[in-house]
Amino acid sequence: MPNGAQTLIRTLVERGVEVCFANPGTSEMHFVAALDDVPEMRAVLCLFEGVATGAADGYARMTGRPACTLLHLGPGLANGLANLHNARRAGTPIVNIVGDHALHHKPLDAPLESDIDALAGTVSGWVRRTTDAADLKVDVTLAVIAASGSPGAVATLILPADVSWSEPGPSATAIAMVHDSGPGAVSAQAVTAAAKALRSGETAAILLGGAATHEAGLRAASRIAEATGANLLCETFPARLERGGDLPEVERLGYLADFASAQLDGVKHLILAGARSPVTFFAYPGKRGDLVPEGCEARELATGSEDAAAALARLADEVAPGSVASDSATGEVAADAVTPAAVTRAPRPQRPTGSLTAESASQAIGALLPAGAIVVDEANTSGLWLPGATANAPRHDWLTLTGGAIGQGLPVATGAAVACPGRPVVCLEADGSAMYTFQALWTQAREGLDVTTVVFNNSSYAILNLELQQVGASAAGERARQLLDLSRPGLDFVALATGMGVPATRATTAEEFTAQFERALAEPGPHLIDCVVPPIF
Repeated sequence: MPNGAQTLIRTLVERGVEVCFANPGTSEMHFVAALDDVPEMRAVLCLFEGVATGAADGYARMTGRPACTLLHLGPGLANGLANLHNARRAGTPIVNIVGDHALHHKPLDAPLESDIDALAGTVSGWVRRTTDAADLKVDVTLAVIAASGSPGAVATLILPADVSWSEPGPSATAIAMVHDSGPGAVSAQAVTAAAKALRSGETAAILLGGAATHEAGLRAASRIAEATGANLLCETFPARLERGGDLPEVERLGYLADFASAQLDGVKHLILAGARSPVTFFAYPGKRGDLVPEGCEARELATGSEDAAAALARLADEVAPGSVASDSATGEVAADAVTPAAVTRAPRPQRPTGSLTAESASQAIGALLPAGAIVVDEANTSGLWLPGATANAPRHDWLTLTGGAIGQGLPVATGAAVACPGRPVVCLEADGSAMYTFQALWTQAREGLDVTTVVFNNSSYAILNLELQQVGASAAGERARQLLDLSRPGLDFVALATGMGVPATRATTAEEFTAQFERALAEPGPHLIDCVVPPIF
């Protein structure tokens, strides 16, 4: 008779969850022991819980299927909350398994006792505590179903230690035809209203989010924009944006309020396709937080839980009936349809020479980015030139900092590499953000993952230097600015990376960086480049 932990893992595998990013403790030892009995589950050790949760996010963004995490009690879950916040904002499916004290031990208020349910509730769409091993199969199944909805969600199952080591008896609960129903149906009324707005003759824009930033949504949105003259944008931080090759290029909404306001200036109709109505990240003195221009009507073509790609296809068939036909139920271009017109693109950037700056490094990345790459972007201020420099690259995916909680890049790259072992992963990382979850490099080395990390080392929390001015605190003095400085002492990313088993080099000129980046892409396994650049702000 299998114990609870064995039942748990076997049920996860049966439901398609085959990878576990783990940082276990005493309460999870029966789960650890059960891994030998269920070899179909791949367990990946992470040295910090924020790496485990971020890696699960990256894995699920690329596969569309949940990975699970294994976390130790409330403090372990708390250590992983920042990247679970990002996953929640990305609509990523994740199943958290959080070990807890045995039921008879909880009343003793042991040192690690905490309110796990409350912590989990801040980031989870579904939380359950299993108190009887007989209920485990049902509870695990429900957790996977809850995570795999549309959009995806974080589901947290709290597992007392004695439930793990107990043998399940017969379950009193049955699962009655419970399954993921998939994205919601397209609203005919929403399509009709959007078409009317686009035909009004007034300036319109389409804002894409969620699955609308994948190929089917992009092609349908491009048809609409070409037929109506609407401006095509996507959310500032899309979970997964498919780019390059013959795909239509879409401009991301600016992070800074002034940039975003300029992009939306004069728009009278804003069509939201899988995107939330745009707001600024923070409040600023004397400025509106709502980015929808005054006098503009924002309307939802499809919410995050609905099939945005299919909605866009229906809208495209409505406003551009003579263009490429698509299956409006799925958003896919019909097999017998006319091939989409080739996208005309400028040549890729030339290899840069001279000084190494964030701009010249971006040019090198744009010149060399390989086909099929997965780019994880947490470059922050150093990434201003990256979208333009890589627009003409071969087909690739771009994963961004969806929830704004820094420390996402290295873990998400780790999970993406586990998910797609045949594709190169490029992690573009700011120096300050890198230090939040640098332990991810150890996991990359241990697993032999093909990740090339570029750390833009400007020795500063540069974005906060800008924010000092944005919030009206620009008169802050030297003591304030020292709190944003990373140069005393300087961070030696080569030493840090090699200390975790990842080969590393340092570049101080454009030629050095280009050669090192090209070499890192050509060699298997993880690499890091310490890209020394001046701060922009």
